[in-house]
Amino acid sequence: MGACVSRVTVCCCRTPRNGVTNDNTDAVTEEQGEAYELPVFQEFTFEQLRLATSGFAVENIVSEHGEKAPNVVYKGKLDAQRRIAVKRFNRSAWPDPRQFLEEARSVGQIQSKRLANLLGCCCEGDERLLVAEYMPNDTLAKHLFHWESQAMKWPMRLRVVLYLAEALEYCTSRGRALYHDLNAYRVLFDDDCNPRLSCFGLMKNSRDGKSYSTNLAFTPPEYMRTGRITPESVIYSFGTMLLDVLSGKHIPPSHALDLIRDRNFNMLTDSCLEGQFSNEEGTELVRLASRCLHYEPRERPNVRSLVQSLAPLQKDVETPSYELMDIPRGGVSSIQSLPLSPLAEACSRKDLTAIHEILEKTGYKDDEGTANELSFQMWTNQMQDTLNSKKKGDNAFRQKDFTTAIDCYSQFIEVGTMVSPTIYARRCLSYLMNDMPQEALSDAMQALVISPTWPTAFYLQAAALLAQGIENEAQEALKDGCNLEQSSSSGH
Repeated sequence: MGACVSRVTVCCCRTPRNGVTNDNTDAVTEEQGEAYELPVFQEFTFEQLRLATSGFAVENIVSEHGEKAPNVVYKGKLDAQRRIAVKRFNRSAWPDPRQFLEEARSVGQIQSKRLANLLGCCCEGDERLLVAEYMPNDTLAKHLFHWESQAMKWPMRLRVVLYLAEALEYCTSRGRALYHDLNAYRVLFDDDCNPRLSCFGLMKNSRDGKSYSTNLAFTPPEYMRTGRITPESVIYSFGTMLLDVLSGKHIPPSHALDLIRDRNFNMLTDSCLEGQFSNEEGTELVRLASRCLHYEPRERPNVRSLVQSLAPLQKDVETPSYELMDIPRGGVSSIQSLPLSPLAEACSRKDLTAIHEILEKTGYKDDEGTANELSFQMWTNQMQDTLNSKKKGDNAFRQKDFTTAIDCYSQFIEVGTMVSPTIYARRCLSYLMNDMPQEALSDAMQALVISPTWPTAFYLQAAALLAQGIENEAQEALKDGCNLEQSSSSGH
């Protein structure tokens, strides 16, 4: 889901000389015969990414990694619109900010429909963050090793390894032949269930900005001898992934090679694939894996030959990936298909009067007792003034004097001694009543920073987006709110 911006086509994906852009001009990259549009790489502010991830809420964590490059990856939305993945490094990582920016900009130049592409970065103070396209349909590891309803079909497995080989070939052609920790967790599935290679693995080691780290579970033999990763090492890791795809589990390469030498192919193949492929197809994949896992790096195939070997094996090439995966196609559900609460229904219709009635009736019960605690505590004069601003704002809100409500709630917020998602929600509606949808959207996002799982904030986001004519993202926000409300009501 892309941000709703005006489309200006440019001829390449190059960043301005300083690597920074503040416009929304889209870059176009072409490979495999198709154009692929992306916003030009940019530097984000920490505040932008804090808002996008609802204050780096634990609910938005999608993966964690430790040791070599400690970091956490969050999902988020820029301006409540474009979905993103944000990788936040440990504070001790990348001590040299210039080195981090140079490396991020370099990776940002590599844009392909086979990658989960890097959109930008943030380098403020001790903070180091990367921003990439968000892939909503899990990892290859999940679909191979931890599937729930059905195992991945053979044609889809062939497509995964071909697309992965094409991703590596493209990166190699752009001067990035090294990729660290190539494994099933690095392959992600986009809205249409097409597999993409994570751009994060293209970044060099965060400690010294020069070397590449590796995970011992996927270590090629030459790394044990030299401590260095080479392009041939990446091919070795690709071989381990061919085994993953063939077997549906992670088999240690040494054990796999023993099975191959003994021609014990049945032990190598996933029993769930029985009857889905011919002996010739299985043998060809095993042969390719054994070449990739050759002890001598120079005996391994290059990425181009991987693509040439895998392309003729493809099956059901006209069938979309989401059909092969039996997953509903990416995009949004229609509003009509969602079980809408009264507030969600009012926001979907932009019925501001109904929204006002519901917020007024609900009061501050969603503030987890904050409002009640305030009245029983002893306050300084400043605190009393703050509470008076809130009280005046509430009176104005009740009487539908929304301009006064904005002023009073703003005074409460600016003091900053207390936080209340409800006050942001009320000021959000007041902005909508005054035809100020962008300010309303900002308040809905701030409410989510305080309370990341509050359905009301998502519904108000939807109302603010609809007021700006941003229909698809509004439906996404409604869907997010409905899912949270259903999860809450079912006790999960």
